[in-house]
Amino acid sequence: MKFDKCLCSLAGLVLFAGNLPAQSQTPDSQQQPPAPAAPAAWSAGPIDFSGLVDGYYSLNFNHPASGTNNLRNFDVRANSFSLNMAKLVMEHSADPVGFRVDLAFGRSMELFHLTEPFQNGSGVMRNIMQAYVSFKPEKLGGFQFDFGKFVTSAGAELTETHLNWNYSRAFLYANGPYYHFGARMSKPFGRWTPGFQLVNGWNNVEDNNSGKTVGITNAFSGKRVSLYNNYYFGPEKTGTNAGYRHFVDTVLLLTPTDKAGFYVNYDYGVDKNEQKPHSHWNGIAFAGRYQVVQHWAFAARYEFYNDINGFITGTRQHLQEFTGTLEYKHPKGFLTRLEYRRDWSNQPYFDRGNENASAKSQDTLLLGFVVYFGPR
Repeated sequence: MKFDKCLCSLAGLVLFAGNLPAQSQTPDSQQQPPAPAAPAAWSAGPIDFSGLVDGYYSLNFNHPASGTNNLRNFDVRANSFSLNMAKLVMEHSADPVGFRVDLAFGRSMELFHLTEPFQNGSGVMRNIMQAYVSFKPEKLGGFQFDFGKFVTSAGAELTETHLNWNYSRAFLYANGPYYHFGARMSKPFGRWTPGFQLVNGWNNVEDNNSGKTVGITNAFSGKRVSLYNNYYFGPEKTGTNAGYRHFVDTVLLLTPTDKAGFYVNYDYGVDKNEQKPHSHWNGIAFAGRYQVVQHWAFAARYEFYNDINGFITGTRQHLQEFTGTLEYKHPKGFLTRLEYRRDWSNQPYFDRGNENASAKSQDTLLLGFVVYFGPR
């Protein structure tokens, strides 16, 4: 009987303990701090996508056997259909960290990277038009720092066809810098935005010497008048830092009405040698565009280019060109342009039939198509 009473008492004690509040069972639980929350993983945030497909047909009335329009970028193929560019852009605006990557394919990228050292190797970077990271601190009033590969600040024209007034590019674009690799920074002060760049050089991701090129940029953006000035200087010769190249580019843009626009683009360059003479070149372009009706526009460009020492084209010559472009632009992202262009020189330079550098002029007729989407 005593054993049964003890067993019943033990069972009652167990039942009583099971009914105790949780804090009574673990008296130290309230003294333990909660486990810290895991930090959120950093994310770039929303990514904007844009892109384009750009192709054309070009008729050269000289009918060159080489199948090439001389001195053209990027409408280089004569009497042929050609894919100029297919491009996809991924971009996240700096907030305060961002990035941009432009992947591009087509004939334009071969010309874009024509002087790049890696062209003789694997060419893995040929299809990367731009790739850079950005840093834009919130409390520095719009200051932005970029590092990587980016298109040049020089020139009135851009690499993408639909962002220009004409389909073909001017001599000033074709013979200037296309891109740089390095660092750049800019800071707006009202309508004026100065900038500074430290890069490997012209059109090279991998440097061809140990020196660096400096870029000083200035942009004044007004409602009807804008002025841009860029100055690049540094050693550009392979294997030596002797003999700096200096390049000054100025663009004056006028938009007197919402339908009309005009610009003047002037370039001056000198490539210095250890022994004189130095190589000089300069050029000026005048262009205008008028929106005739909602979807139709007309643009014209005249240009004079002086290759004083033959440093740029291989021939001492005075070049001129006139381009007239009729444009139809659909609001859904479709653009077509019909363009007539005449190039001429004071020297026989252009190909005609089987005779290379036998003509002083070339005339072309081009029909181009561009489909694009996204912010740009």
